[in-house]
Amino acid sequence: MKIALVGYGKMGHMIEQCALRDGHEVVATIDPFAADASVKVPAGDADSVARAVKSSGAEGVIEFTHPTSVIANVKALLPLGLPLVVGTTGWNDKHEEIAAYAKQVGGTVMTAGNFSIGVNMFYKIVEEAAKIMSEYKDYDVATWEAHHNQKADSPSGTALEVARRVMIGYKNKTEIVTDAFHERPQANQLHVSSTRCGNIPGTHKVFFDGTADTIELTHTARSREGFAVGAVQCVVKLDSLLKSGKLTKGNLYGWNDLF
Repeated sequence: MKIALVGYGKMGHMIEQCALRDGHEVVATIDPFAADASVKVPAGDADSVARAVKSSGAEGVIEFTHPTSVIANVKALLPLGLPLVVGTTGWNDKHEEIAAYAKQVGGTVMTAGNFSIGVNMFYKIVEEAAKIMSEYKDYDVATWEAHHNQKADSPSGTALEVARRVMIGYKNKTEIVTDAFHERPQANQLHVSSTRCGNIPGTHKVFFDGTADTIELTHTARSREGFAVGAVQCVVKLDSLLKSGKLTKGNLYGWNDLF
């Protein structure tokens, strides 16, 4: 598959390595700052990004940039009609807007809080554990995540998805709190705390704490490679499902729609 990469930072370089290893062709690496990008575009110029992708002959696009530029990039890329996979997080509040725009222009986009296969299995484990533990009123629940100090959003998209899975089981948890508590938490509040430090690729924990013991579930990423592998798999899978008619153009899809 011919793939264009929008964003050529650390993740972009890793995605390129994984794509080439799997036999795909990276026809463009597009970035305003990376000295080794094949196409340099002005910062914030999403139209130039779209023109570069169109002229590259790409059959699919992977976007890993920054929360401040992702919406403009997606809106510029969707009219091209190419399968678009977005790994940038920090835009959950815009999903409905992008879904409506995709339908309007007939473009297709897929996004996820995390593209690691292991993390997506972790979601399922957390959801099942929360259903079990919620039956035991002695156990409260909270989550914590840590990432490198270059990450632009907090909490991460993965942390918010973990919290959502917890709340499926704990029906009494109806509010996510990401700030520090300055008073006693309410029973309906789920605390999602974050740490940004050094070069941590990503660690996520769920705590079920009772009077006698604590149960912890942990996912620890060793590197960014798991995210990169998943992103490449997603753009290939999205393209295949669109061609087979199992998915239709004009929609915003998630991980569970593909796998």
